[in-house]
Amino acid sequence: MQTDPSAEYGEKFRGDRQPVINVSWSAAQTFCQKLTQLTKRGYRLPSEAEWEYACRAGSQAKYSFGNDESQLGNYAWYDGNSIGQTHPVGGKKPNAFGLYDMHGNVWEWCEDRWHSNYKDAPTDSKAWLIGENDNRYRVIRGGSWHADPGSCRSAYRFILPPDARYSVIGFRVVCSAPRVLC
Repeated sequence: MQTDPSAEYGEKFRGDRQPVINVSWSAAQTFCQKLTQLTKRGYRLPSEAEWEYACRAGSQAKYSFGNDESQLGNYAWYDGNSIGQTHPVGGKKPNAFGLYDMHGNVWEWCEDRWHSNYKDAPTDSKAWLIGENDNRYRVIRGGSWHADPGSCRSAYRFILPPDARYSVIGFRVVCSAPRVLC
């Protein structure tokens, strides 16, 4: 992308394995478009439903690992153990799907527009892009290095405008599976 948005926050937020931070929803969209052009594969932000499914990894508990909040430090960087900064991706235990940092480290943008509840939400895991006066706010999930344990829960969600950029926000991409014709 020719620029490092993390640089604005100094060296403790930068590194080959650190999550990129200070990324707006709009910039994450641009990254996905450029990655798609470069690789000829479809990259995008996950829908809220996809993100939560991936985070839960089959669990219906507060966290992918269960309800015991005292275990959060084994799976996440959050305000109780982060010493005020991000940490290299994969430094904690993965969830049952083998995904790292679904709880904590950085909030992750989702494709969806913000809705205050799930009434009339899509039932096919696609992003929810209309409704509530077609509002402009977007969803972040997962908590961060600066979040309390409750904000790191699998079901917790937060609202931000798409141009928001902070040291606690990053993103995760989804690579769409190629279509197979039978």
